[in-house]
Amino acid sequence: MGVDTDYEAKIQDLKQSMNAVILAHYYQESEIQDVADFVGDSLALAQAAAKTKADVIVFCGVHFMAETAKILNPTKQVLLPDLKAGCSLSDRCPPAAFQAFKQKHPDAFVVSYVNSSAAVKAMSDVICTSSNAVKIVHRAPKDRQILFAPDQHLGRHVMKQTGRDMVLWPGSCIVHEIFSEKKLVQLKVEHPDAEVVAHPECEQAVLRHADFIGSTKGILDYVVASPKQKFIVVTEAGIIHQMELKAPGKTYIPAPPDNGCACNECPYMRLNTMEKLYRCMRDRTPELILPADLQAAARAPLERMLEWS
Repeated sequence: MGVDTDYEAKIQDLKQSMNAVILAHYYQESEIQDVADFVGDSLALAQAAAKTKADVIVFCGVHFMAETAKILNPTKQVLLPDLKAGCSLSDRCPPAAFQAFKQKHPDAFVVSYVNSSAAVKAMSDVICTSSNAVKIVHRAPKDRQILFAPDQHLGRHVMKQTGRDMVLWPGSCIVHEIFSEKKLVQLKVEHPDAEVVAHPECEQAVLRHADFIGSTKGILDYVVASPKQKFIVVTEAGIIHQMELKAPGKTYIPAPPDNGCACNECPYMRLNTMEKLYRCMRDRTPELILPADLQAAARAPLERMLEWS
C-alpha cells in the first residue's frame, strides 16, 4: 500500500502543476479509480472530456476513449498511461473492412458504438454508447436502413428495445462473450436471493437470465437503488469497486465465479497501473496523436451523439 500512496501523492502534485484532469473508466483498477477526478462509463467520460477546462487530459481507459477525448478537444494534450490498451471490439472492426461493409449498404444510416476506432467513427452518422444506444436509434431516420457496428450483441438488444431492424457488424467483446450461461444458472441456484445484472454486450443466452440489463452506469445505479441485498454482476469486475463504495452493505458476486480466473477482467483496461499513470504524467508521454483531418471527420458524429443524449 505504501508504494501506491507515494504514487497517489505524486500524481496529485503533478495534476496541480500541469492543470490536468484524470478521467477513469469503471473497469480500471480500484487505486486508479480512487485517484481520478471523474469515474464513469463511456458516455459520461465523453461528456466530461467535452466540458473540461483542464489543459491536459489524462485518460485511464483504453485507446478509443482517449481518441474520443482528443477528437472533442483537438487543442489539448491527451495522455494515455499505456498506448497498448486497446479494445477487442475496436480491433475486430478494421476501417477498410468496415468501409467495404458500408459500401454494400450505400443508403444506410450508420450508428457506431463508441468502442470503435476514430476511422470507423469518421465513417459514421452518429455514435452511441450502451447508455444511450436505444435513445440514439430511436432518433435515427425512420425511412433509412440502419447499419450498427461493431457489437452485434448490443445491436440485438437495441433492436429488441426499439423495434428497429438493423444490419449488424458481427463483432463482440472478449470479456462479455466469455460469460457462461451454464455457470450463471449454477450461480443463480446457489444464490436464489440474488438479482442478475448484466451488460447488453453479453450474449443473448446470458441476457435472458438477467433481472436488469443496462450500461455500466445503469447497472451501478440499479444496484444502489434496489432494495435487494445480493447481486450477480455480469460485466467487467472493475465496476464492483464503485458498487462497494456507493452501496457498501450489499453483496456482489462476479460472474463467472471468483475461482482464480481473471477472465471477467478486461486485459486491455488492466494494462494501466498507478506506476504507468505517474510516469505518463511526469514525462508527458505517451501522448495520443491523431491527424487533424481524421479528428475533424470523427467530431461531427460524436457531437451529434452528445446533442442527442
